[in-house]
Amino acid sequence: MAVPGAGSPGRLVQYVVVRSDLVHALSWPLGAVITQACHAATAAIHLHYGDPDTQRYLAELDSMHKVVLAAPDEAALSGLSDRLSQAGVAHKLWVEQPENIPTCLALKPCPKEAVQPLLRKFKLFR
Repeated sequence: MAVPGAGSPGRLVQYVVVRSDLVHALSWPLGAVITQACHAATAAIHLHYGDPDTQRYLAELDSMHKVVLAAPDEAALSGLSDRLSQAGVAHKLWVEQPENIPTCLALKPCPKEAVQPLLRKFKLFR
């Protein structure tokens, strides 16, 4: 899937959206939740490795920019994944196995302005 505005010269960012209820309501250890985000980010890079924006993002290794946002629960995360798919925004929904629990998603690196409108309602993960 392509991202609208792919290849534009703007600063590239990789957004990661993590379910905050995993920590705050379900008492997952913070390290386990961070691991989920790492899995999703790595998978999104891998799946879109040949994409020009991904290659440019990786070429600027020492200045990569990620933004980690919070989804309040599984429904919000799944809804976001659906909206991103409908908009043609490349991403990876990470589903922890064997439990089959959607925990987070990561977008492929892309210009911030291309995806920010779809992510506005999500706040920084805390």
